[in-house]
Amino acid sequence: MTEPASIVAVVAVTVATVVIGARGVRVSRTPEDFLVAARRVPPTLNASAISGEYLSAASFLGIAGLAMLDGLGALWYAVGYAAGYLVLLAAVAAPLRRFGAYTIPDFAEGRLNSPILRRAGTVMVLVICGFYLLPQLKGAGLTLQEALGGSYWVGVVVLGVVVTGVISSGGMKGITFVQAFQYWLKLTAIAVPALVLLMVVHHPPLTSIEGTTTPTFHRITKVEFPDAEFVTLATPTTVRVDGVIGGVSHDGVVTLDATDYRVSAHSVLTFPAGSRVPTVTSGAVLTASQWESPLVRLNGKLIHPLAATYGIVLATFLGAIGLPHILVRFYTNRDGPAARKTTALVLLLLACFYVFPAMFAVLGRLDAPQLYTTGQTDSVVLVLPRLATFGPWGTLLAALTAAGAFAAFLSTSSGLMISMAGALSHDLLGQGVKAFRLSAVGAGVVATVLGLLVGGIAINVLVGWAFAIAASSFCPLLLLGIWWAGLTWQGALCGLALGGGASSAAVVATMVGAGRTGWPAVLLGEPAIWTVPLAFITMIGVSLLTRSSVPPDVTRKLLALHLPERIRLSDQVVDG
Repeated sequence: MTEPASIVAVVAVTVATVVIGARGVRVSRTPEDFLVAARRVPPTLNASAISGEYLSAASFLGIAGLAMLDGLGALWYAVGYAAGYLVLLAAVAAPLRRFGAYTIPDFAEGRLNSPILRRAGTVMVLVICGFYLLPQLKGAGLTLQEALGGSYWVGVVVLGVVVTGVISSGGMKGITFVQAFQYWLKLTAIAVPALVLLMVVHHPPLTSIEGTTTPTFHRITKVEFPDAEFVTLATPTTVRVDGVIGGVSHDGVVTLDATDYRVSAHSVLTFPAGSRVPTVTSGAVLTASQWESPLVRLNGKLIHPLAATYGIVLATFLGAIGLPHILVRFYTNRDGPAARKTTALVLLLLACFYVFPAMFAVLGRLDAPQLYTTGQTDSVVLVLPRLATFGPWGTLLAALTAAGAFAAFLSTSSGLMISMAGALSHDLLGQGVKAFRLSAVGAGVVATVLGLLVGGIAINVLVGWAFAIAASSFCPLLLLGIWWAGLTWQGALCGLALGGGASSAAVVATMVGAGRTGWPAVLLGEPAIWTVPLAFITMIGVSLLTRSSVPPDVTRKLLALHLPERIRLSDQVVDG
């Protein structure tokens, strides 16, 4: 169903992004402008930009959708996404800024004197950013599919073209203002509808979650099937059918038995108030007690849930340290204290945002159980305002969430594209503005093509995998590189290869259907539980075996990481 108001909102966000980003075209002239905004971004602006960049499709759509589908245990993602910044604040932010590198591979070579390690780090940047970019493209596809009533691929292509154009023209300077604006837009776009739905809209009392074994339609509900589905009715139900069900075309009221039916694509079933929500054959709807479990579900089931939960905690708590598109932001601060202040402000801004996806998950279970049937829980933030409210107010709220969702995809995709283009141009192809622009275009084309292939994978799962890879590769490299003098390039390289390679292989195996049950489901679906320790142990063990390769100037480098700028400045004055 085409929603004109949502289309206008998405277009307005896109135009605003291009207009604000165009400012960067006028002020970006040097590689330093494109990569780190000349290191002159103040903390408040930088914190807004980081928050806008960090709050991706997983935060705006994925957390609410996954929590609605798999229960409250999915909120561990929100906890981990925010808590990762505590580790970043305590251990990484200021030292990384003091070192003065442009990219993580730049830091790796500068700290350990290894061009080979730099190239390996560049490959890992592309892998992590690539995995993180895919859910943004999927989210854009879902948003425009909901707004236009058309094909998934339209949103993927639009996002790819817009982001590639803005990045290749304005670089980091241009995108900083865009991302700061988009954080406040996203906060407004999720907070206002959530509060309106909670306070104004008539919905069942929250206690009904505990009292209902399976969801029911509390009012007459129209369920649209964009794709063919196999559904199961728990009880005989009288519904209005407009389309084909069970191989028979209908246009009127039909009484269906308690059995399995195949509903053809584009069919519409209208259920009476009080009827049970049909179950999609591919995934049963959770009962109230199952939905309230605080542990993580894999493939809709509690498969070694404590281990799966620890896997997500490890990935999200430590993954933020290794996200290239976030770390590059700290290079834009003037100095270490500014980097710390930026990180503290980011924690505050993220905490404000993450209250609202949980609200949407609860309200979605109460007000939009039809999303279980159509397999569209990822879109609960987009469609709930229109389903739960009537008339123009519902349309306006839905348009606001569509604008916020598209802003989420634009801001995060921009940061990811900056990191990918920076790694390719600065670390592989040679420095220069032309190399950066060519890298941005190439990365954008490849990512857009891959984004067309991930429509069937949950957004938050895709992002969780990116965090697991980051936690298993760059996290140990940065923590040990900053805080341990004994790290060698051989140890870092082996840890990066084993940790990053093992987690990437586990993710790919999960994507192709391996490990659906038992321990394989946990170890492949949440690989951080074993790949993070593997990376740390490998880096430390190999470094101890190659002590002779410790850089001779390691003390000077550690001082550059940890001494406050004012002390280093005094030393320079004395030496002069």
